[in-house]
Amino acid sequence: MQTNHQTDNLRIKITANDRGNPPGKLADVELHFSGESPLVGLKLIGFSVWERRGGPGRNVTFPARSYSVNGERRSFALLRPIVDVTAQNTIRDRILEAYAEFEAQVTVADA
Repeated sequence: MQTNHQTDNLRIKITANDRGNPPGKLADVELHFSGESPLVGLKLIGFSVWERRGGPGRNVTFPARSYSVNGERRSFALLRPIVDVTAQNTIRDRILEAYAEFEAQVTVADA
């Protein structure tokens, strides 16, 4: 099941992880840009919503690129803050809000 959540010049597209693999992964998320944004017509992929380990709630992972150094796997974030390290919280919160709306729609549809 997929859903879209429109905010400002950003549409958040959620695709449920119906397979249950990997365990704990709830959905894949894409950000679609529109309106007056210079990124209009583009999408940013690689976000995921996960069950939080060791407690209630949800976690959002951001797009990353993996690489290998001396046989050790590492990764670096593709979307990084310029100055304010809390800048990612805004998009994380919007994704979690969109996922909560998605869950509510699924619950209503199943009832």
